Amino acid sequence: NMKHIILIVSILGLFACGGDSTTADIQLTSMQCGMCESTIEDGVKALDGVVAFDVDIDKKVGHIEYKAGLVDLSAIEKAISALGYSANNTQADAVAYEALAACCKVGGGH
Repeated sequence: NMKHIILIVSILGLFACGGDSTTADIQLTSMQCGMCESTIEDGVKALDGVVAFDVDIDKKVGHIEYKAGLVDLSAIEKAISALGYSANNTQADAVAYEALAACCKVGGGH
């Protein structure tokens, strides 16, 4: 039934283009400096489904807007962990953390 197929396609199209985006705050407690900020921002913005991501370095929090149909918060946290930073209750990946520049490590100084 052709009408039925067209209806499904138009609904899928709406979801892909507009769709509902979800916003969340991610605690980035181990972030130290502007270099960390840009590493995290670039890494997260590269993920499929992330609409916007803004890091507040003073509050050590990232405000994220994402399409829940494409990516979920735990996947975003895992991506940040893989960059070497903690995200909410997800600890930083130890190997990635070790590879960070000294100024990006907790207590590393500047």
